[in-house]
Amino acid sequence: MSKENNMGKGLLLGFIAGSAIGAIFGMLYAPKSGKELREDLKIKSGEYLDEAERYITEARDRAKEVINEGKRRSEKLISDAKVKSDELLKDAEKIFNEAKSKTAKVVETGRASIENETNKLKSAVKAGVDAYRETKSS
Repeated sequence: MSKENNMGKGLLLGFIAGSAIGAIFGMLYAPKSGKELREDLKIKSGEYLDEAERYITEARDRAKEVINEGKRRSEKLISDAKVKSDELLKDAEKIFNEAKSKTAKVVETGRASIENETNKLKSAVKAGVDAYRETKSS
């Protein structure tokens, strides 16, 4: 892969160098005077500079647009995530409060049931002790 990459680079450099050399020879052998040739070169170089500046400006503007769009999208994602997390927290708090309420009811019911059973057991033990005493004294 490295050899193919180097070969492609070499081919591209050769093409660019060949084009430049061809352009130079074409200008040198063109049927124009040196003054006209220099004027043409000056005009063409000015055109190429203007075109390069325009391209750079367009690229810079496009980059700013892409960056701003990325910022807008990331801000929206963050905002949406905050809303979702707030909703989840509210739902979790609601579920926790419901569970706490139900647990308190179950605990209170269990406590009342245990007290009731304890009272029954105490009454039964007392009745048994009383019956034992009565039987023993008779």
